[in-house]
Amino acid sequence: MTCNIRKKFFAELLGTFFLVFFGTGSAVVTLLITNAAGATGIGPLGGLGDWIAIALAFGLTVMICIYVFGKISGAHLNPAVTIGLLVTKNIALVDSIYYIVAQVIGACLGSLCLFLCLGAPAVTIGGLGATAPGLGVSYMRAMFAEFLGTFFLMMVVMGVAVDKKAEPGFAGISIGMTVAAVIVVLGAFTGASINPARTFGPYLMDMILGGQNLWGFFPIYLVGPILGAICAAFAYAYLAKDSGVCELPQPFNDE
Repeated sequence: MTCNIRKKFFAELLGTFFLVFFGTGSAVVTLLITNAAGATGIGPLGGLGDWIAIALAFGLTVMICIYVFGKISGAHLNPAVTIGLLVTKNIALVDSIYYIVAQVIGACLGSLCLFLCLGAPAVTIGGLGATAPGLGVSYMRAMFAEFLGTFFLMMVVMGVAVDKKAEPGFAGISIGMTVAAVIVVLGAFTGASINPARTFGPYLMDMILGGQNLWGFFPIYLVGPILGAICAAFAYAYLAKDSGVCELPQPFNDE
């Protein structure tokens, strides 16, 4: 591992750690508050307001991490985004492997630290913020929702962070608020992961720490987001090429 990729690896690990710790932490705290009031789930007490609060926690964390780590690694924080950039040749294969490993490790550490801070109830009541389809939402509908949410996210990433013609300085707020918007709409249906690492970390830590076993749902949060990111990356590359205005640079995560 070169010095350069080491720094990128650490930046992706830290960024994903913060995303999972603060993002899923907001969901766990919401569930703990709801449980203390004698209710269950997200929404019974605050309705959509609960999901807006969680969405803002995720969105603001993503925004801040992009401004902090973007100049080092590009702040993908998401294996689906990394794969979308890989298939459009905006990141090298070897680098993408390091990125994905770092993101998964960061997500697992984020969930572990959430347990260490909040204790056993974070697992037994909060499930460490693990995602699962809502009541009455079928497997395929949930996967399609994750596909659409990640498609939207990846289109924004391509337009505001990858495209050479993008206005500088707006990537963080644009991508962060996109994540927030997706969570507000899809949160109650799928948990709005749109990020395989964000789901993997809580699933693994739940299993290790005696929580629920939700691995049967993992393909929803793996296949849906990855396909959504790939389709969006190709779609934007096609639009950029045909427009005669936009140019895609050599990658947004290279120095």
